[in-house]
Amino acid sequence: MQTLEQLQTGQLAGCRELRLACDLSEFPRAIFSLADTLELLDLSGNRLSALPDDLPRLRKLRVLFASDNVFTELPAVLGQCPALTIIGFKANRIRHIPAGALPKSLRWFILTDNQVEFLSPDIGKCQPLQKLMLAGNRLRSLPDELAQCQRLELLRISANPMVSLPAWLTQLPRLSWLAFSGTPYAQALEARALESATMTYLPWSQLKLGPVLGQGASGVIYSAQHNTPGQDQAEVVAVKIFKGEVTSDGRPASEMAASLQAGSHPHLIPTRAKITGHPLKSQGLVMALIDPEFVNLAGPPSLASCTRDTYQEDTSFDLLTVHRMALGIASAAANLHAQGLMHGDLYAHNILHNRQGYALLGDFGAASFLPKDNPAQALELQRLEVRAFGCLLEELIDHCMVTPHEQAGLAALMAIQVQCLQEDPNARPLFADIERML
Repeated sequence: MQTLEQLQTGQLAGCRELRLACDLSEFPRAIFSLADTLELLDLSGNRLSALPDDLPRLRKLRVLFASDNVFTELPAVLGQCPALTIIGFKANRIRHIPAGALPKSLRWFILTDNQVEFLSPDIGKCQPLQKLMLAGNRLRSLPDELAQCQRLELLRISANPMVSLPAWLTQLPRLSWLAFSGTPYAQALEARALESATMTYLPWSQLKLGPVLGQGASGVIYSAQHNTPGQDQAEVVAVKIFKGEVTSDGRPASEMAASLQAGSHPHLIPTRAKITGHPLKSQGLVMALIDPEFVNLAGPPSLASCTRDTYQEDTSFDLLTVHRMALGIASAAANLHAQGLMHGDLYAHNILHNRQGYALLGDFGAASFLPKDNPAQALELQRLEVRAFGCLLEELIDHCMVTPHEQAGLAALMAIQVQCLQEDPNARPLFADIERML
């Protein structure tokens, strides 16, 4: 994090990225001294409510974050910024999106945890749009113009008062990751899952947190010791503490309902208990601690990759390992769909694996219940998630090293990948079919 003094004294001349969190109430004019070089500007965690009308002077600005400020409307000037592709205004007080505020070059738009009631029809003009994050607003519907965004791959509309999904949504050719939990459309099923489940409650006083194991959009996962009264030996478990009432994926209660609905499966990370009595009233879950030989398959998407996960440069797998991982995850996804649940975030960064190719799918923060009263739409939603698996399979194949006699096996995997990535969603197979093919 840089300082305002560094900026004002010229120490940051020529920099391409600037991050300022110093209780700003006004946009520092000194930022314009970087007009020829600045590409990323992060002003999150201040008290800003407006941006200057001459912001387009930052002609190379591609990424703008202004989360955790006090904006009540999205600044209209954003639509005039020539290079802007990523905009993030999470956790403000935004109610209104003025006409023309969305640049046509927009790829990634984050408006999580605001008060927006209507999404501007201008969104349909953002043809490059791939990622749209709207969880925790007051949206009752989506504009039909959004159907024009044919490149849209990830959509988060959880925790909005939406009573239905538009018919065109599941027909978008590239949509792969969808979360709509915590809406009236889904709440009845979530409540039923919580009521019918045999839930174990574990007091916070019996847990002693250890190091952080990892974190995602919804929470932080720790190693912890569980001290059961009357037992001398503490059990080592994993504990997930949720970050807040609304995350980029939805609400903690929705994730708990999905975790319980998922049940047990050899390729799912099991949930064991809900935490009670947290000193800060945070919500949390206790899960089985996975053997440390299991590691994350990949890292989450970067600003550059947008919707695709990031792998270490030296990542490679043999064909048998790729096949085992693909089969395990397809089996887990087929089980989830059979339980009336879609994962919503079927990504490599939510998968743990060992050297033998055994894979475990976790993190139900974006999971949503399939509509029981609309079986046709339920099937469409399942095929939507199949495309996410196609993306995963494509990444695994890209990192697969094969010998000459394994070419036929690789070709068979590629044929499944092609079927999963078909732009006509209705032509894609279901996970039960994919599991049989594998």
